[in-house]
Amino acid sequence: MKALRLLAVAALATLACACSPAKQEAGGRQTIRFATDWKAQAEQGGFYEALANGEYAKRGLDVQIVQGGPGVNVPQLLAAGSVQAGMGSNSFIALNLASQGVPVRAVAAMMQKDPQVLIAHPDQGVEKIEDLKGHPILLSDASVSAFWVWLRAKYGFNDAQVRKYTFNSAPFLADKSVAQQGYVTSEPYTLEKEAGLKPKVFLLADNGYPSYASMILFPQSLIDENPEAVKAFVEASAKGWHDYLYGDPKPGDALIRKDNPEMTQDVLDQARAKMRQYGMVDGGDAKTGGIGVMTAARWEEFAKMAIAQGVYPHDLDVKKAYTLSFVAPAKK
Repeated sequence: MKALRLLAVAALATLACACSPAKQEAGGRQTIRFATDWKAQAEQGGFYEALANGEYAKRGLDVQIVQGGPGVNVPQLLAAGSVQAGMGSNSFIALNLASQGVPVRAVAAMMQKDPQVLIAHPDQGVEKIEDLKGHPILLSDASVSAFWVWLRAKYGFNDAQVRKYTFNSAPFLADKSVAQQGYVTSEPYTLEKEAGLKPKVFLLADNGYPSYASMILFPQSLIDENPEAVKAFVEASAKGWHDYLYGDPKPGDALIRKDNPEMTQDVLDQARAKMRQYGMVDGGDAKTGGIGVMTAARWEEFAKMAIAQGVYPHDLDVKKAYTLSFVAPAKK
């Protein structure tokens, strides 16, 4: 699973943001090292597809995907100038950076829906997400600081329900009263495949959770100095995502499995089907604005929720977390 990771950025406030611009190669190509937020998997498939099919190269970019994993902190890599672009798992990432004064912005959201879910046993009378109020819920530390904030605000969940989640489903399987976090593209499938359990699955996005996912983050220095490279990266990534979902995914899958040999083809296939089923990439505003679209209204909605819960100060400048300069506006 790609763990939902908030990626603490408090230490970034003390860093001088090196935020290296894309390097100009002798042949005029721009090098962009792009850090993903977890090990190679289908949830990053569009980026791998764009690389495999030469979409970045066609636009004058030499893109290198830097695989994430445990201990990889994308915002810190960006702030230190170790990479020129990075992947943001959720909207908290960009707002954290803005609140800490780190000049890095989200320039596109490849997923309109965050794939985060809560999973419950099928025979516990849990038919809707609010039925989980009072149930123990296995959550990672990062999740407690992220989507749990929204669950408390909307459904009145409380911290007494939280149990430590270590990305092992054994405690969930051992206690039918317990729920756990997961990704709609991952845990429901593996639980059914490996444990024979068909769980109740609640996609937070379909219950009002307004976070974007799979965002592209660029430092403001590169946005200012080479907006053409940023635009090219966003356009190539959008094409890659379309092709990964609706074209031939084999090139992207081959690169994913090369980076992450533990990944299996059946997991990739079902995850891609889930992304299509739930309209995670091309649903919502992307139906009219295209893959990658973001809106100021949605950023404001998300920030208002987080500020009301005390996550950020009331004077947070939300506009420092993102720019709409590289995505088409959604048509109403």
